[in-house]
Amino acid sequence: MAHNNVKSLAIVGGGTAGWMTAARLAKHFSKTDIAITLIDSSDIGTVGVGEATIPTLRRFYAELGMNDLEVMRACQATCKLGIEFRDWHKAGSRFIHPFGLYGQKANGIDFHHYWMRLRELGEAGDLSDYSLGVQLAKHHKFIEPSPKPPSELSVFDWALHFDAALFARLMRDYATENGVAHIDQKIERVEINSDASVKALHLHNGQQVSADLYVDCSGFSGLLIEQAQRTGYEGWSQWLKCDRAVAVQSVRDGEAAPYTVSQAHLAGWQWKIPLQHRQGNGHVYCSDYISDDEAAATLVDNIKGELITQPKPFQFVAGRRKKAWNKNVVAVGLAAGFLEPLESTSIALVETAIEKIRRVFRGPFFTDALVQEFNDLTAQEYERVRDFIILHYKLNQRDDGEFWRKCRDMEIPETLADKLEAFKNKGDLIRYPIEIFGPPSWLAIYSGFNVYPKQYDERVKQLDPAYLQKALAGMRRSVAEAVAGVSSHDEFIAANCAAEKP
Repeated sequence: MAHNNVKSLAIVGGGTAGWMTAARLAKHFSKTDIAITLIDSSDIGTVGVGEATIPTLRRFYAELGMNDLEVMRACQATCKLGIEFRDWHKAGSRFIHPFGLYGQKANGIDFHHYWMRLRELGEAGDLSDYSLGVQLAKHHKFIEPSPKPPSELSVFDWALHFDAALFARLMRDYATENGVAHIDQKIERVEINSDASVKALHLHNGQQVSADLYVDCSGFSGLLIEQAQRTGYEGWSQWLKCDRAVAVQSVRDGEAAPYTVSQAHLAGWQWKIPLQHRQGNGHVYCSDYISDDEAAATLVDNIKGELITQPKPFQFVAGRRKKAWNKNVVAVGLAAGFLEPLESTSIALVETAIEKIRRVFRGPFFTDALVQEFNDLTAQEYERVRDFIILHYKLNQRDDGEFWRKCRDMEIPETLADKLEAFKNKGDLIRYPIEIFGPPSWLAIYSGFNVYPKQYDERVKQLDPAYLQKALAGMRRSVAEAVAGVSSHDEFIAANCAAEKP
């Protein structure tokens, strides 16, 4: 098996993806003589709208020796317990997808089967009554989870709403302090070998940079992976019809909710992300059903606070590169693919790409077999997230526009159809390998769209209904009592990680 030895690594593009890659690989290669250089240009802006994350980010920066409160203070961050979906199922509906569990399983049977039995008897309450994460979010409260939760009822997780530019700066400082060289120059030309591998980068100042491996973090443009190598792109617009977004910052309106809001509109949806001193807003939409001007007006009309910036438009095609690793180029972040930020997965896919690069480099080399494995895993990972996002559109029951009807009526990928059928028929929550979202997340979406199984585990029917009612009432009471004793999210921020106002 041929080894491709690596003594030097060049990262193209800064921003969140580039500097996260630089920081984590600087630590990974700290005991080797591999030289890491990051090339970006301060004249080129970054997309910079991704401000909501999922809990995996906290594990990422913990591995760099950073703790939650110092990162929150540095990035003007607030806490995120989940995402609230408004009007997605139908007008007036709302539900929260939490980072946590629902109820307690028993006898090897998942909780939702017990809940389904009680629901049949009219005594179950709402599924969200059994989620500590949802109830904390609903009441705008926050507490850090117990490191040793006494039961599954106490299990929840959390993520951050943060200023992505400030987080990139935090990663940049870590990377440069740990040996990463930084060149602030535009790349004028990418020199390619006859086999489509990258030979050298020619910079605006006449400098030439060569490396054994290049990491393309250049964003949508895919400077190396696409513009130079012509790797190809697999688009998914037949399922994910939104192709544009417009984003703007505003003065925060009222208290900071510990969750992201996703508000459905006529031809897409709007995000609302509270930071300590401002709010992030955006409208993701399908240009077949609404004009750019109408989309921008819809966004601005649904923001209460004064605007801080001008609305900034973006165009995209949901999908992924046909290969995330091509020859001596590996794409990370938007250069590798794009999925709309409905479930805040952009930064998470950066994290998982970096983790897969680290797994490839158990030694200072890579092999064709390891590259093939990287590409296979990346493809599966993007497709699993794709399916999860498609589910939100497929299950809608809105009656106010052609966009939502088309989404409801569309054929879906077989991998998603199998999962949906398994739940509808028997309440089974299938988990494929390489999935970011586990069964509780899928359950949250099914329940939020009022999709429930035709039948549930037969063993539950053997239980005395009175016993079951008492047990589940106790769970609801336990969750409610836990929430009652917690201070507000704003109080948590003020006491632990308040950032100076910029």
